[in-house]
Amino acid sequence: MTFADSAGAVRAGEELDAAAIDAFLKQHMKGLSGELRIRQFPGGASNLTYLLQYPDQEFVLRRPPFGRKAKSAHDMGREYRVMQGLRGIYPYVPAMVAFCEDESVIGGEFYVMERLKGVILRGDPPAGMPFSEADQRALCHNMVDRLVELHQANWESTPLKDLLKEGDYVERQIDGWCDRYRRSRTDDAPDFEEVMAWLQQHKPKQIRRCLVHNDYRFDNLVLDADNLMNIIGVLDWEMATIGDPLMDLGNSLAYWVQRDDPAPLHMLRRQPTHLPGMMSRAEIVDYYLQRAGLSIPSFDFYEVYGMFRLVVIIQQIYYRFHHGQTQDKRFASFIQAVQYLDGYLRDKIHASSLS
Repeated sequence: MTFADSAGAVRAGEELDAAAIDAFLKQHMKGLSGELRIRQFPGGASNLTYLLQYPDQEFVLRRPPFGRKAKSAHDMGREYRVMQGLRGIYPYVPAMVAFCEDESVIGGEFYVMERLKGVILRGDPPAGMPFSEADQRALCHNMVDRLVELHQANWESTPLKDLLKEGDYVERQIDGWCDRYRRSRTDDAPDFEEVMAWLQQHKPKQIRRCLVHNDYRFDNLVLDADNLMNIIGVLDWEMATIGDPLMDLGNSLAYWVQRDDPAPLHMLRRQPTHLPGMMSRAEIVDYYLQRAGLSIPSFDFYEVYGMFRLVVIIQQIYYRFHHGQTQDKRFASFIQAVQYLDGYLRDKIHASSLS
């Protein structure tokens, strides 16, 4: 039995022009032949991911969502260049094949990369997959180790140095995400002003500069099908930049729903972090700090920041649905998550040692 990640039928309204893609690829790749078959990977609340199958080769295509999108979001060219730059200093990035900036080809920019065949953990492990508590804990350690490796990669000697923006990254992120929330707020969404004021009041200085992924979680990791503890690939580099390592860890932990979390949080869970062998958020933080050689008095700010950032991402997606910019019914319930997380985060800041 294979547990490798597989693609399914293309969702209605997200079909691609196979003939146009086939012509583009055969123009850019010598020796490519045969008929193209297109399948779609699950997920895709943001960018959409497709499997391109030829008789003897497979590739993966990434494109923005259909419909209107936020200004400067879903920059396929930027993600393509970031992944190209990472290949020499971080061995877990798929090889790039081609980038198309001509939106007339399929209605948006897109890039094509190699397919890494392996297991991707989404909501729950595939049925029947052997995944012991010891395996789960070992995978948590390896996940953190790969993140530490990224944060210690030598980006300054590569073209990735162009990602650097002057000024304090933490301050820029808090200002930016607060502004994004206010601009994407709908009339049925809470104002989050108390949470935003707390973040502004308690933001620390940037601890150091490093490469950050900004969306590092299990469903963006490719695991070796023959050894689930071995991470062979890291995907989805859309939001990667030069930033602060603890902000990146806070982003990751926003998705880390552990066994003892309240039931509404479990409704948001999209990776199997609730399993009995998985580390808690506090254990992840302690292990990261030890491996990275860092020491801080409290992680509360980074945890609240990561969850608030997730709120903004959810609200931005809901905004598109609310205003009829997308018809995807999956997004209709996103407002319920935003409403719940308002109270959840206010409870967090009231209980924080920083308050």
